[in-house]
Amino acid sequence: MRWLELTVETDVEAVEAVSEILGRVGAGTAVQPTRLIRDPDDELVARDDPTAPYIITAHVADAPGAAARVESTERALWHLQAFGLRPVGPLRVRPVDDAAWADAWKVHYVAQRIGRVVVVPSWAEEELRAGEVGITLDPGMAFGTGLHPTTRGCLELLQAIDPMPERVLDVGCGSGILALAALRLGAAHAVGFDTDPLAVTASRENAARNGLADRLEVRTGTLSRAAGERWPLILANLVAAVLAALAEPLAAHLAPGGTLLASGIIEPRANEVVTAMTAVGLRVAGRRDDGEWVSLRLEHAA
Repeated sequence: MRWLELTVETDVEAVEAVSEILGRVGAGTAVQPTRLIRDPDDELVARDDPTAPYIITAHVADAPGAAARVESTERALWHLQAFGLRPVGPLRVRPVDDAAWADAWKVHYVAQRIGRVVVVPSWAEEELRAGEVGITLDPGMAFGTGLHPTTRGCLELLQAIDPMPERVLDVGCGSGILALAALRLGAAHAVGFDTDPLAVTASRENAARNGLADRLEVRTGTLSRAAGERWPLILANLVAAVLAALAEPLAAHLAPGGTLLASGIIEPRANEVVTAMTAVGLRVAGRRDDGEWVSLRLEHAA
């Protein structure tokens, strides 16, 4: 059987969005950094250079309907650039044989270390060091692989919470990576919401793959605006406009003394989110900046 290999080169800020678009039509997506930075204190450790482009790859069966899938992918990539993300290159297409792609794309998706959290694809093995926790997570259609600065910022802030609360709410859970990390770091139970059915399915599958299906409950929908159950820890990796719009219900569902981690905030709109959160009685207790992206730790004001 022959396949069409779809490839796009893009900036770090658009990696997860492009991955989602290719994942709609592709049998697996892979993210490959074009440059690594070696850790000067540990020659065995390297991380992606976020200033260099990334290459996103997916494969589509070369069968009736393939041309339409490629065309729809090109249209989606064109529309993506209208949101003002940094450069998204042209879609490149080439035919490959079955044997050429079946496993080759997997080599480009390697384990990622974000502090003590290690995100590992299911087909790879990665030795964990003392104090590290592992999450098995394959690339797919839902956002949240740990690569994007918004996800990374949330994971870094999450690891600073000590002790980890027993109950966690993840609003806009995507792949489930943040809720799964919280469970690995000591939470007993997590609930995730997402409006995208693909994300709900991905979160459930990832929970099962990590042996955490009985501890992560995933629901389709979003946070109720009516004050209901209060949570000691809320995770919200969304976008600035949505965070500002949800400020009141997020504050209403945050338990006294609890913590809200808010991410997905482009730096020019950080003040907008802070203002909205301050207006509902929250204060900034911590902040992580990663390039043009901001992640916030928020608490009830005294």
